[in-house]
Amino acid sequence: MKKIIIASIFMISGLLNAQNFQGMAVYESKTSTADFMKGMSTNREMTPEMQKQIEERMKKMFERTFILNFDKTASIYKEEEKLDAPGQQGGGRMMMSMMGGGGTHYKNAKDKQYVVDKEFFGKEFLIRDSLPKYEWKLEGESKKIGNYTCFKATAVVKVSESDFRNFRFRNNNPKEGEKKAETVKDTAKAKKTNFTDDWEMPKENVITAWYCPEIPVNQGPENYWGLPGLILEVNDGKTVILCSKLVLNSKEKVEIKPASKGKEVTQKEYDEIVKKKMEEMREMNSGRGGQGGGFRMGGAR
Repeated sequence: MKKIIIASIFMISGLLNAQNFQGMAVYESKTSTADFMKGMSTNREMTPEMQKQIEERMKKMFERTFILNFDKTASIYKEEEKLDAPGQQGGGRMMMSMMGGGGTHYKNAKDKQYVVDKEFFGKEFLIRDSLPKYEWKLEGESKKIGNYTCFKATAVVKVSESDFRNFRFRNNNPKEGEKKAETVKDTAKAKKTNFTDDWEMPKENVITAWYCPEIPVNQGPENYWGLPGLILEVNDGKTVILCSKLVLNSKEKVEIKPASKGKEVTQKEYDEIVKKKMEEMREMNSGRGGQGGGFRMGGAR
């Protein structure tokens, strides 16, 4: 087995040394909707039928396909193009952007820079920043993904505050002895509380990645990079991104370059813009007595 892996590494290394080397990986991304549905269930005005409808829409929104085109130093990661469903055009694209998709994600491992174009509330942004420096811990554990032998690595990663997939449902259940007093005290306030008050954004996540030394490029999906092999799977405890297809040195070449349209901002600046807009919407919603559930998921009516 070791001889086969070593032979494969030498063969693929030869391909990598080719001047015009390129590879293409297809990833299936799935995000658990459990936390979001817990948040929905706290809204007493939402009927079971409405919850089911939203859950179905969220499931479609959170099960998506992405394509990573990469060469020896850079990559572009973009969602597979699909026709917009009725009612999904504007709001649907915005929600996709907030859930980790939207636009083209360019990474350059040599320059240690990334560029992402995002649409948010009808405005085009161009996020340009330094690639995150992951402190990967190589675990030694291995498994097969398709025909490739992959090895496990873990890291503690700071989350993006503009990526709503990172929201977790906050446990707001008071202690048994305090329940009655707290309910009475907060009755008036509760009537104006947006259900999103039950969500919280963690500061960091523990990431598990599986990389393939047989493909010695330090690329991966989304903003993940920096391992001694292409990352074929990433799991942050809520979102799983898994490679389902891999093509090396195809005759069809893709131009790997960053997007150039949009207002240029850093990741921190973009996160602040999103947080500010969400807070404005939350305040507007609270002023109406909590009606409407904050923002609409994927154009839901």
